[in-house]
Amino acid sequence: MTKAMLVGLLAIGLSASLLAWMAIELGSRALAHYRERFTAQAGFSLRELFLFIDPRHLFVANLVAGVLIGAGLWLLSGVPAWGAAGAIGAAVAPRAVFALLKRQRLARLQEQLPDVLLMIAGGLRAGLSLMLVVQQVVRESRPPVSQEFELLLREQRLGVAVDAALENLARRVPLQSVTLVVSAMRIASETGGSLAEALDRAAMTIRSQLAMEAKIRALTAQGKLQAVVVGFLPIGLLLVLGRMEPQAMGLMWSTPLGWATLGTIALLELFGVLLIRRVVAIDV
Repeated sequence: MTKAMLVGLLAIGLSASLLAWMAIELGSRALAHYRERFTAQAGFSLRELFLFIDPRHLFVANLVAGVLIGAGLWLLSGVPAWGAAGAIGAAVAPRAVFALLKRQRLARLQEQLPDVLLMIAGGLRAGLSLMLVVQQVVRESRPPVSQEFELLLREQRLGVAVDAALENLARRVPLQSVTLVVSAMRIASETGGSLAEALDRAAMTIRSQLAMEAKIRALTAQGKLQAVVVGFLPIGLLLVLGRMEPQAMGLMWSTPLGWATLGTIALLELFGVLLIRRVVAIDV
């Protein structure tokens, strides 16, 4: 082996080591940035949901799930793209889960709100103050409405004005019904009107709105089911054809033309589902 060859091998080894070090350094920085961003967003979402979980543990679980799902799909399918898709799906899954939990929490709170308003109105007619009635609501109600009113009580005990605490409640709970209730309370306190009557009217309005939304959900259930069928029918056809004609369908997964076809199908499916959901989405 000549001296030139030794120098060439040494240069190649140093270059490979330098590239590996750069990849590890960039990867560690990207992972640290992702961890910081993930824990901050997850911590905020967990506080909104009144879930007292350490976001760092959630980050570790999400990272492990992404690696296991990506590796499992890669090994089962033999296609690296499926493994990458599985890892990306596991990475974005917590955000979707938080959004779903928040929607469910807001829906439960809106269902509880009319009874809570009637309870507050009854307590005010009995001669109790607003804060005493809110304490009774916290004791006798169930989450999530009891949690929100308990936080309102804690803010008021710390010296926050009642109007400011009500505004914070409306900001934490982005519902039109809560905004309506807060506005009714403020108007009744400023103009000297009967707060109990204002809360009664707000409770009746919210109940009418909930009844109308339930009727709309019943009438649009068929359209939503059509969106589900349209979304999953091509996937079922791909699986069936893959079993019936594995050689022909193998081109779909292993050639650029097949990948382009799959991308076009996925894009058209997405547009179809979104269009159907837009048609059946009726705002009350």
